[in-house]
Amino acid sequence: MESAASEILIDGAPFFRLYKDGRIKRLSGTENVPPGLDPKTNVESKDLLYSQEIAQSVRIYVPGTVVTSAQKLPLLVYFHGGGFCIESAFSPTYHNYLNALVAEAKIVAVSVNYRRSPEHPLPAAYDDSWTALKWVASHYVGTGPEQWLNHYVDFENVYLSGDSAGANISHHLAVKITNEKLDGMNLVGIILTHPFFWGKEPVGDEVKKPAIRAKMDGIWRLAYPTTSGSDDPWINPIDDQSFGRFLGCKRVLVCVAEKDVMRHRGWYYCEKLKNSEWGGEVEMIEAQGDDHVFHLNKPNCPNAVAMLKKVAEFINQVTKRRRASGRQSKL
Repeated sequence: MESAASEILIDGAPFFRLYKDGRIKRLSGTENVPPGLDPKTNVESKDLLYSQEIAQSVRIYVPGTVVTSAQKLPLLVYFHGGGFCIESAFSPTYHNYLNALVAEAKIVAVSVNYRRSPEHPLPAAYDDSWTALKWVASHYVGTGPEQWLNHYVDFENVYLSGDSAGANISHHLAVKITNEKLDGMNLVGIILTHPFFWGKEPVGDEVKKPAIRAKMDGIWRLAYPTTSGSDDPWINPIDDQSFGRFLGCKRVLVCVAEKDVMRHRGWYYCEKLKNSEWGGEVEMIEAQGDDHVFHLNKPNCPNAVAMLKKVAEFINQVTKRRRASGRQSKL
């Protein structure tokens, strides 16, 4: 007979297994790569501690052209995915993706690491991400601890983004920024890639199979053991009566994939946002024939390349408008 230490409570393979004694075995997203100059993209990166209290860091990326640019660059603050349980800002998956995006878009990016469940259940990831965002914002007058942020960032042109759980975090921080202003930081937009939203009742043609819905519910409860369930506003903000009213930006891009079980939530998010009191611009793109976070697993496939270019274009639309009007911030 198996001991409690070896009995599986939640089998989240191929991502993780949670055992009855509370241990978690991560089956993917455990590898880390160091920062530095990427020879393929000419993007440079480095790691900095944003909180000594929780011992968490960010990885900052700048394009190779930054030292020759006469203009300050848009800032993207990125939150990795992984169901709040796996992956990190330092994994090769996210390191490679952000090298490519920074090179394509000619932006500065800050990739945030946060504490993960179940060792640190939610809302730890939300709290850490907010702490990181405040640390980034502290550089707006040019006297922060990190010179790349002081010298190269246009804090009037800031975006939040993430995939899956990271997209969920991006949405909630965009709401929080409305109530708790960050001096000197202007949030222009958010980019939600395959966002991890869910709900007790299916929407549209969303999967209705009890086993699949139970697995999704289980992943959420693993991340947030004290949750009220799948209609908790943290995982289902869309059905909140105030949805959209307090979203602290005026531009949103949502990316979904045809075979992703959460695809319909992305569409639902856009529809509800358009019909809310928000009043901003929302764009939607769907990758045909692909599944959840395909762009990270197959970065060179046609859909991934097209999505990378779309995200870069979305970020740079404001920069182009400012250049046309002569209002671009200079170094």
